[in-house]
Amino acid sequence: MQKNNATDVPQKPATGRHVAVLGGGSFGTAMAKVLGENGHVVHFWMRDPAQASEVTNKRSNARYMPGISLSGDIRATTDLPACLEEAEVVFVAIPSKAFRSVIRENARYFQAGQIVVSLTKGIERDGFKLMSEILQEEIPRCKIGVLSGPNLALEIANRDLTATVIAAKDPEVRRTVQELLGCEYFRVYANVDVYGVELAGALKNIYAIVAGLGAALDLGENAEAMLITRGLAEMSRFAVSMGANPMTFLGLAGVGDLVVTCTSSKSRNYRIGYAVGKGAKLEDAVAELGQVAEGIYTLLLVKEKADEIGIYMPLVKGLHEILYGSSSIKAVISSLMMSVQNSDVEFILPRTVV
Repeated sequence: MQKNNATDVPQKPATGRHVAVLGGGSFGTAMAKVLGENGHVVHFWMRDPAQASEVTNKRSNARYMPGISLSGDIRATTDLPACLEEAEVVFVAIPSKAFRSVIRENARYFQAGQIVVSLTKGIERDGFKLMSEILQEEIPRCKIGVLSGPNLALEIANRDLTATVIAAKDPEVRRTVQELLGCEYFRVYANVDVYGVELAGALKNIYAIVAGLGAALDLGENAEAMLITRGLAEMSRFAVSMGANPMTFLGLAGVGDLVVTCTSSKSRNYRIGYAVGKGAKLEDAVAELGQVAEGIYTLLLVKEKADEIGIYMPLVKGLHEILYGSSSIKAVISSLMMSVQNSDVEFILPRTVV
């Protein structure tokens, strides 16, 4: 029996709230599906009229969610102002490169007190801004939150058991999102460390590429565990230097998201790393994927910021040399394995003490 088949899913009556989802990619589609099945009226914005027509007439979004049926009151549209007009809560799943421009162009249509939640795991180059910071700058009259965690879109769409994190300073935002999204297969936990939750979601994409490379080279499961845990140490070290709470990285948004993206072929960033590890050029791997893999852009920004503030990030440096430099994968791995054997968890034993 197909989990995603509308006839197999008990539908809640459409007596819920009016919500908006901005962005018709895989994760935006998954969230629209959850919200629709939970009985809410979903105003689903996307740029492409043909894509909107497909959602309306065929109840599918084949490019991003092949084989998935969309049920519930999901109203696809290319009219973003109209989409925002009735929505009490807005979920934004727009790629980081276009995030600010779309929000800025439509800022006047957002309403005072409206809850706006970013679903995008990325960083803006200018000023090293996260998506929640962009929202605060462009629509300060709104209540801002961030949703992040080990959330492969296809598994959510298939109604596989999943948990996520809503991070917000305002308890109303946390409570509202939990009520909107929570259901028998989708669990929503709360956190107040907005910056840490969001930065973890962006950083883990880098290490998913590293893990894909390792899998392509058949380095073994010991190496896989090493890469994941050293990646966790590296990303938490960087995030704490930027003001995040280190405890956030022990939860779903940190180690949870890192594990799933570093071990699943459903992860876009993992697939990029795997293709490069098998000999593909980066641009060819991206073209073959056909979707945005945020990690390849995040890598550039994190490498630049780490160099600027003096944070030790050998995996970031090594991956940068592979993707954007002239170093071979084997040479980088050899260099990493010959580096100084330092402390395991520096929040317990500082790196300067061995």
